[in-house]
Amino acid sequence: MIPKTDVVRLAALADIHYAKSSQGSLQPLFNQIAETADVLVLCGDLTDYGLAEEARVLAKDLAAVKIPVVGVLGNHDFESGEEKEIVRILTDGGAHMLDGDTWEFRGVGFAGVRGFCGGFGRGALGPWGEKIIKDFVHEAVQEALKLESALARLKSEHRIVVMHYAPIRDTVEGEPPEIFPFLGSSRLEEPLSRFDVTAVFHGHAHKGAPEGKTQTGIPVYNVAHAVLKSNYTDQPPYRLFEVHTGSREDQTVTPIGEAGWGRRSTDRPTPEKRSAAAS
Repeated sequence: MIPKTDVVRLAALADIHYAKSSQGSLQPLFNQIAETADVLVLCGDLTDYGLAEEARVLAKDLAAVKIPVVGVLGNHDFESGEEKEIVRILTDGGAHMLDGDTWEFRGVGFAGVRGFCGGFGRGALGPWGEKIIKDFVHEAVQEALKLESALARLKSEHRIVVMHYAPIRDTVEGEPPEIFPFLGSSRLEEPLSRFDVTAVFHGHAHKGAPEGKTQTGIPVYNVAHAVLKSNYTDQPPYRLFEVHTGSREDQTVTPIGEAGWGRRSTDRPTPEKRSAAAS
């Protein structure tokens, strides 16, 4: 059992697109994550074609991860209409799959939704005209409402939002502008500041930017596997963060650089050890 500490380390990753032939492909990475983090956060597109068989392959690889796993589905996971079975398989394997739901771990609360598209800011699609357009916008609104409801239920001082689609434009920059409306929705941003969210993790935009902020300054991280591989070539393709839970004032998430890999938060140097190492 991991002893209690005032720091929780999160390893965040998205868009791993597990296929039928992926068995063992990310096992070394998962093993490394289990050694360095307290929680693995998966932000959708966990399977390639949304097949239950693909989910079983992933669940088998995740079985060796002896830390909690929390995640959401992405658009690929809906491709074959087997999303409920995918959730069941991953849940049976021990993962906490969120869809308007919450999960709490050592003072950190997680709220998760898939999200949806529709565009950002003044360019966001409005519910006007044909019924199919109104239905499209309604889906984004419903995802935002699910997120709002989940956040309202969290009692933790630190609130982490997990989603697949982007809530802001900043983290999709780098993708062709023509597809921005299909990468996320500003409607997902609205609940974030209302509930003083600590940080947001998402995927989906494979060529987007790794970091951005909401209009109120909440950090947003795009942890799509392809983004991490291209932007952090000297580090393993996942991002590691520390949530400082010991102080109500310090409601921040700190990205950990290369020097931080290799130990859990429970194994991090104490001030005394750091002082001794420096002398």
